Amino acid sequence: MRGRLSVEFVYQLFALLIAIIFVHAAYVGVIRPQARAHDAVQQAQLAENPDHIPERSVWVIIRDYEQEVCFILMLWAMALLALKAAGVNRERRLLETDLLPLGAGESILPQDTREYARSLEALEQPQRTYLYPRALLAALHRFRSTGNIQDVSDAVGSVCEAENDRLDSEMSMVRYIAWAIPSIGFIGTVRGIGEALGLAQQAVDGDISGVTAALGLAFNSTFVALVLSIILMFLLHQLQLMQERLVLDTHDACDRRLLQNLQAPHEH
Repeated sequence: MRGRLSVEFVYQLFALLIAIIFVHAAYVGVIRPQARAHDAVQQAQLAENPDHIPERSVWVIIRDYEQEVCFILMLWAMALLALKAAGVNRERRLLETDLLPLGAGESILPQDTREYARSLEALEQPQRTYLYPRALLAALHRFRSTGNIQDVSDAVGSVCEAENDRLDSEMSMVRYIAWAIPSIGFIGTVRGIGEALGLAQQAVDGDISGVTAALGLAFNSTFVALVLSIILMFLLHQLQLMQERLVLDTHDACDRRLLQNLQAPHEH
């Protein structure tokens, strides 16, 4: 488990670095030059025709530093979600495997659990740490010690509940990013309004271009941040749905493939 956490930590740092490099390169090489070119064209058209209505451009909407940070965080969060989704898919593939091959009508007695437990303990890493083998092992150990099927069911339920809590806690970083993105957008709004207030005298003198640009920053940063936050929350909820289904399906698989084949000593 500690090794898996260290690998995930390295992955998180690497994903953040790649997101910073990719997004900043896109802004330096494409987005900000396109935004400047659009502004130049609009200024030229306004000089020729004062009644010209400037066209909105996606390059201008996303060109500021707050939007750049929002895109970096968005890509980072998507990388973290992709890692978790890949883990869920691997566990689901193992869930489709019959880890306890039982013949038709074959039952498991408490004295038989050691043999089945060995086959589960012989699984290779990281499969041995997956939820399904851990739930089966907990069930077999509990049945061997108590011989009570209800205790076995409680053990499986406890393992699944603990896994659900663990998966939920591991989403804390993505939830923080989903909260941070709108906050960064609001920072851009405050910065834009502050710049607009600082240019109020120019607006009084008749030059409103600076105030318009500052207010554009204020509204564009919030708009981009809220859109990205909506997308991220949708992806987060989809991953949580996958995780919840995995836990429920694991509990159901333990019930169908193990609990229904257990035979308490007094029933023998």
